[in-house]
Amino acid sequence: MPQGDSWQNSQEKQPLLKVLVIDDEENIIEFLRLGLRYENFQVESASDGEQGVTAAQRINPDLVILDVMMPGIDGLEVCRRLRDNPTTRDVPILMLTAKDEVKDRIIGLKTGADDYLTKPFDFDELLERIRAILRRHNRARASATGSTDDDINGQVLQFADLRLNTATREVTRSGRQIELTATEYNLLHLFMSHPRQVLDRQTILNRVWGYDFLGETNIIEVYVRYLREKIEDSPSTPRLIQTVRSVGYVLKG
Repeated sequence: MPQGDSWQNSQEKQPLLKVLVIDDEENIIEFLRLGLRYENFQVESASDGEQGVTAAQRINPDLVILDVMMPGIDGLEVCRRLRDNPTTRDVPILMLTAKDEVKDRIIGLKTGADDYLTKPFDFDELLERIRAILRRHNRARASATGSTDDDINGQVLQFADLRLNTATREVTRSGRQIELTATEYNLLHLFMSHPRQVLDRQTILNRVWGYDFLGETNIIEVYVRYLREKIEDSPSTPRLIQTVRSVGYVLKG
C-alpha cells in the first residue's frame, strides 16, 4: 500500500474528502475502502447502481468511483443520472471497467465521466488519477468564483466570435449558448487563455487532466472532438481549434 505521507499530512487539518465507491464486487469495495481510508479519505460504498444514485444524492460526495459492469442499471446509466441531477451534476466521476477497448473508454467519457481506469489497476495509479481529478475540479470551482490566477484580462475571454465568461462559466459563439462539461470547459479555457499559441499534448494533458505522464491515452483527441462538435456546429462554421500534426493544437482563425 502506498505511503502517501505528504498527501495525508496536508489533509489532516482539513475536512476529509468523501469518496463514494459504486461497485458490485465486494473485494474491490473493501480494497478501495482500506486504501483510501489510509490516505485519509472518507469512504462510502454502494453495491449496485440504484443504491449508488441514491447514496450520491444523499451524501454529496467529492468524488465517485464507478464500476461500469453492474447488474441492474450499469455504470453508464448511473453516470447519466448523476449528470442529469442538479445535486450531483458536477461531482467528479472516475469509471472502472474490465473493458479495455478504445470505443468503450470513449463511451464512458462521452457519458460524463472525468476519467477512466481499466481493471485490474494499480492502487498508486488510481490515487494519482483521483488527485488529478480533484485538482482540476478545484481549479474549475475557483474559476467559477473568479479567484484563479489563470483568468486573463478580467472575466471574459474572447477569440473571434467565441466568448467564455470565467465568472459564470457561460460559453457562446455568435451569441449561441454552448453547454460544456467541466472537462470541456477546462480545455476550452486553456485554449482561450493562450490564443495562437501551439500547445503540445503533454502540456494539455498536464494542465487539463493533471497528469505528468502521457502514456498511450487518446483522451485529448476525444475531448477536442467533443469541443469541435459543440463550437463548430455546422460545416460552414469556421474551425478555430486547429491540429498541429505530431505536436498538438492551437486556437487560431
